[in-house]
Amino acid sequence: MGGAGNKRGNLVAEKRGAKAAPRSKGTGTSSKAARRSKPARARASSGNFITRFFGGLFRFIWRVVWGVFWRTTAVIALILAGATFYFYANMPPLADLLDARARGSVTMMDRDGTVFAWRGESFGGAITADTVSPYLKNAIIATEDRRFYWHFGVSPRGIAGAIRSNMSSGRSAFSGAGGSTITQQVAKLLCLGVPFDPDEWESEAAYEADCRRGTVWRKIRELPYAFALEAKLSKDDILTIYMNRAFLGAGSRGFEAAAQRYFGRSANEVGPSEAAMLAGLLVAPSYYAPTRNLTRAQARANVVINLMHEQGLLTDYELAEARSYPATLSDSAEARRGIHFADWLMQSGPAYLTRDTTEDVIMRTTFDARLQAAAEDAVTDVFENRVREGSEAEVAVVVMSADGAVRAMVGGRNPSVGGFNRATQAMRQTGSAFKPFLYAAALENGFEPFDIVEDAPLTINIPGSGPWSPRNYTGDFQGFVTLTEALAKSLNTPAVRISEAMGRDQVRAVANQFGLRSELAEGPALALGASESTLLEMTAAYAGILNGGSAVRPFGIHDLTLMGESTPLFGASTGISDRVITEHSSRLLTWMMSRVLEDGTGTRARLPDRQAAGKTGTTQSFRDAWFIGFTADYVTGVWMGYDDNSPLTGVTGGGLPAEIWREVMTRVHQGLPARDLPMLEPQRPVMDEPADQNFRAAPEPARGPASSLDDTIRGILGSIFGGN
Repeated sequence: MGGAGNKRGNLVAEKRGAKAAPRSKGTGTSSKAARRSKPARARASSGNFITRFFGGLFRFIWRVVWGVFWRTTAVIALILAGATFYFYANMPPLADLLDARARGSVTMMDRDGTVFAWRGESFGGAITADTVSPYLKNAIIATEDRRFYWHFGVSPRGIAGAIRSNMSSGRSAFSGAGGSTITQQVAKLLCLGVPFDPDEWESEAAYEADCRRGTVWRKIRELPYAFALEAKLSKDDILTIYMNRAFLGAGSRGFEAAAQRYFGRSANEVGPSEAAMLAGLLVAPSYYAPTRNLTRAQARANVVINLMHEQGLLTDYELAEARSYPATLSDSAEARRGIHFADWLMQSGPAYLTRDTTEDVIMRTTFDARLQAAAEDAVTDVFENRVREGSEAEVAVVVMSADGAVRAMVGGRNPSVGGFNRATQAMRQTGSAFKPFLYAAALENGFEPFDIVEDAPLTINIPGSGPWSPRNYTGDFQGFVTLTEALAKSLNTPAVRISEAMGRDQVRAVANQFGLRSELAEGPALALGASESTLLEMTAAYAGILNGGSAVRPFGIHDLTLMGESTPLFGASTGISDRVITEHSSRLLTWMMSRVLEDGTGTRARLPDRQAAGKTGTTQSFRDAWFIGFTADYVTGVWMGYDDNSPLTGVTGGGLPAEIWREVMTRVHQGLPARDLPMLEPQRPVMDEPADQNFRAAPEPARGPASSLDDTIRGILGSIFGGN
């Protein structure tokens, strides 16, 4: 039994041992839990196959995406860091970044030393963020980049806001607002460090336009340059570059130049309203320029003022004051006088120191702001009160001294910088305004003011053209007249007779020597002003008569100096050159021309308080009307006509041009004492015998086959020249 019992016990134990799992080192309870969980895991694994598949797929994709992402990010970061380091290493010193204009500027000062015009891009001098007016500094930041001192060169919030604004306005995400920080704008102004190369770019304007392009690739390239700026320079240094390089309209580069141009003061001194107007220019310099539209510039400035107040940069008191006293232009900026005068100087001066200058030039000129105002006001008065409304007739005026110093110039009714200057660029027929040079030649050839010449029908054969017959403006003839009467009444046939008797070459030579350089007419119509000239040339030629008979070269530059230098590069004190006629002849001619105003065709130009002399001129078919004359102090020329050369309606040189001349000269001479003209009145001959036996007649020119033409033949063959 004991053996049997032992055997059974062993069998039971073995049975249990065969079926039992290896015993765990833990408790018996954990083994039982493990045995119970095995079927559950099997059921779970077999029941979530789809979940397991997609879960694994998701984990695989995530590992791939994340791997690509962090590797790409690392590569981009390395490239960005490399580009940033490159720009950082090659960035020049701060001083070299403030003014990199390829061209210089020309600052023009009038005869009293006051600046009246600028050309080119002026740079008023370097200013810094720590010395500039705090109002201007705050206005720039409030307008352009309110978080400037907090970001690292790029503002993600600003870019996101710009994208949102563009898309809400119906534009593409990167069209329109760019969200650029001041640092990014400086990167644009520096053209990402690429200097201007005249061999590569058609012009500096084309180069700058390319630098300002807002493409996505350009934006990407701005990033490392902006980071390099932030790493290399302080925030104030970056702001300093911005303030010195930004274009602010009217040819001003930088806030110092703009403050000087618009307000006549330094950018270090501007107040809240002026600072707001300057900062308001940044969005559209030409559009908001106060010289173009002051009201619009003030409205834009008011927007900036409100931004400054909202950001706590202006107190309530400063806000109220800025609104109550908006910025206004300085007197010189507001007047905008002498636009055509300045344009003429830029064209007539040496190109390498004017229109093509790479230096900043100071030009001291002959310009007189008071006389310019007199000329402009006179033109305005006549056109507003004596010309029909809507007339498109144009006008030009030149005022100069007897030595050729040009004092004032009106090149048209609506002056604009670079516009057409009718005083210097319009070549027009001179008409009878040419006749003083004919009579100057006659006096030099022994004629006297009281010599007699016949005003009667005249026909001259012109080879290749046939018979030619001049007529007077009035259509009738005066018979025998003196040379003085012929000039005063602007009679045509006497002028032709004298010219033909002396020889046209002598008339042409005198006119050329007085400064009429254009090609003069070859035929007999030379005597009647068939040639073309500019108003400036004609006025200078009349100045030669006033100064005693010497030729005059019109000039407007007293001296020209490079900015910062004290020694002028060149200068001129007079335009008088070689003598053309004797002083005796010029004094006689001046007296003869004074009769034009006293009892001739120019009576409407007569001045009430002083002597004056001059000559009217009207060309064929009334296309041009002139009056040029002088007092002892000034010579003034006036021209009227249409740019398309169409005829004037009822206007002759003795009409509106004479009235404009009188209005100009009346204003010009205000406050000046009356001075006598340098003229010599000739002695009248004593007539002891019958008149037809006691005068020296002008020689008779060679005539054609017929000594006279009836009205029918004149209507067919005659060329009608204005006579007044």
